[in-house]
Amino acid sequence: MTERRTTGHLDWTCAASLMPVSAPAQAGPQGALVPDTLHDCDQIAVVYDKGDTPPEITIREVSGSVHTVLANGIAVAVVARASGPAPTVDDVLLVERSC
Repeated sequence: MTERRTTGHLDWTCAASLMPVSAPAQAGPQGALVPDTLHDCDQIAVVYDKGDTPPEITIREVSGSVHTVLANGIAVAVVARASGPAPTVDDVLLVERSC
């Protein structure tokens, strides 16, 4: 049985786009989607290498409802919303990769 790992209402067990342990190592920041199991408000996480300086997160508007999340100037996620506010830098979780 899989152990459920949660932080507040974020369910890390269901996080998408995180590299599996068996995958070859990839250096640098990676984007991940972390489902919000209670509030229907998923979060974007940027995973960076242990010991590195956390990446600078910026948000670039592509169109009125589409935004790109960048880590150190490199696109790691695209957010398209039918309604609601645009994502902000404060909406992005920074996660240090442990190995």
